[in-house]
Amino acid sequence: MVRWEPGAAERLQKAALELFATRGFEQTTATEIAESVGLTERTFFRHFSDKREVLFHGQQLLADAFLAGVDAAPPEASPIEVVASALQSAASFFPAERRAHSRLRQSIIDQNPALQERERHKLASVATTVAGALRSRGVDEVAATLAAESGATVFAIAFTQWIREDEQRSLAGIAAEVLRELLSLTATASAKIPQ
Repeated sequence: MVRWEPGAAERLQKAALELFATRGFEQTTATEIAESVGLTERTFFRHFSDKREVLFHGQQLLADAFLAGVDAAPPEASPIEVVASALQSAASFFPAERRAHSRLRQSIIDQNPALQERERHKLASVATTVAGALRSRGVDEVAATLAAESGATVFAIAFTQWIREDEQRSLAGIAAEVLRELLSLTATASAKIPQ
């Protein structure tokens, strides 16, 4: 077995996705993942705490991308404009060349209720992080929470569209369209809500 080679984490991730897709998540062990790329189980656990982490590795990088968008928004931006900036920044985390990987990853998650729950938790954590960043900009609690939760929902809807087999648009473009649809819905509804 190879003792050390650069890129072990990436090789383990790639092998895990392939094994999860062909054999199933539950049927694949960490040992099998490691052995498939000539590494030991011990090496696997140096990079990942368990096999679920292979699918969710990089979660902090996504949260950081959202926060970078919050930071990039001008000081006078409204909460929803800040969220739009955060969505654009997060979308840059998913260039076109990541689409096939993202499709495969999502197909594995979609087949396992525990992984689906973990994915929902990931988005909820992002929303909590963005809400905190909005509050740090002086946005009140309710507006910060509404804007951040709306942003997480927009991202989830846009991502689902982006990974469709026939989709060619960028994630940033789709997210902007979904956000415009949300704003259109709220503008229409606000005129009809009794005071």
